[in-house]
Amino acid sequence: MKTKIAGGLLTGAILLLQAGSSLAADEAGFKPIFNGKDLTGWDGNTQLWSVRDGAIVGRTTAEKPISGNTFLIWNGTVSDFELRCSFKITPNNDKGFANSGIQYRSKVLDKDGWVVGGYQADMEAGDTYTGILYEERMTRAIMAARGEKVVWDNECKKLVTGSLGNSADIQAAIHKGDWNDYVIIAKGNHLQHFINGRQTIDVTDDCEAKRAMSGVLALQLHAGQPMTVQFRNLRMKTESADALPADLAKLQGDWQVNKLEANGDVLSSDDLGGLVVSIKGNNYKLLNSDRADHGTFTVDASKTPAQMDIRPESGPDEGVKLPAIYEFKGQQFRVCYGRPGGDRPTSFSASSDSGQTLITYDKKKAE
Repeated sequence: MKTKIAGGLLTGAILLLQAGSSLAADEAGFKPIFNGKDLTGWDGNTQLWSVRDGAIVGRTTAEKPISGNTFLIWNGTVSDFELRCSFKITPNNDKGFANSGIQYRSKVLDKDGWVVGGYQADMEAGDTYTGILYEERMTRAIMAARGEKVVWDNECKKLVTGSLGNSADIQAAIHKGDWNDYVIIAKGNHLQHFINGRQTIDVTDDCEAKRAMSGVLALQLHAGQPMTVQFRNLRMKTESADALPADLAKLQGDWQVNKLEANGDVLSSDDLGGLVVSIKGNNYKLLNSDRADHGTFTVDASKTPAQMDIRPESGPDEGVKLPAIYEFKGQQFRVCYGRPGGDRPTSFSASSDSGQTLITYDKKKAE
């Protein structure tokens, strides 16, 4: 009997160790984005957002209602990533209303008012919207209902291509008024949501005019009846440069402008004041300039010449696609830009009548 008990305990211990090892491996590469103590690294209205018992808490009351949706914005940007967290949402009203969401690859539309728009992993106290993909403050609204597998084609039309299961069955696995696990995976233009291990949506966004490849991460507090939403154990894994497509991986780092040609005029690095562009993921920003130039871009190495689409998020061309072509030459790469919203260049030239700009960049060595 003692031998059997000892054997059973030993077997149980081995199974626990194996399970622990598996869980540890499953969490490999994930880093916390919330310290469990305060809102360091996040920005929002502290009259509405706080930290209690290791969770971020967003709360509205009848005494202090909000007239519009507001957000707690993480101090960083995301492109390709997997986010894991737990949430709990509670209506503090007799209507049973409570609504929130996790914004990702989104835009800050009003910094002072903490207003954000873009992709949202939705959640609510009701029976319909938790797990859907919603496009907050943009044009496409519900991009995928719960249980839908969707392609948004290059003409920005929604095509339902398959099913992940019945919405009511997915709802049955959601714990009302209690904690639930949310997972968001974004890789390229492929977006997936999971609640308590059950996939809720699958979206391929081929709509180049409206899709987002990078942007901010934020938590929503919805206008309306008094409610509370809580988030805990927020952690994220991002794609490393080694996992990026080859050309995008080559572009990571800092690049100094060597030469700029436009309308037949040529400016050298001496004339340009040593401008440096920093690239991380699909994001770029100008480092040493009075202008706060930054934005996102995508590359397509399958075309000849290779193509690049740039979307500035500042300045007069904010939000307008800038079509370009690019090529690498050793530790240099050059980009030929067309007019904002215009045609893509077909050759690397910037003559006076071309309307194109040709910039050559040198790769800066890490210091």
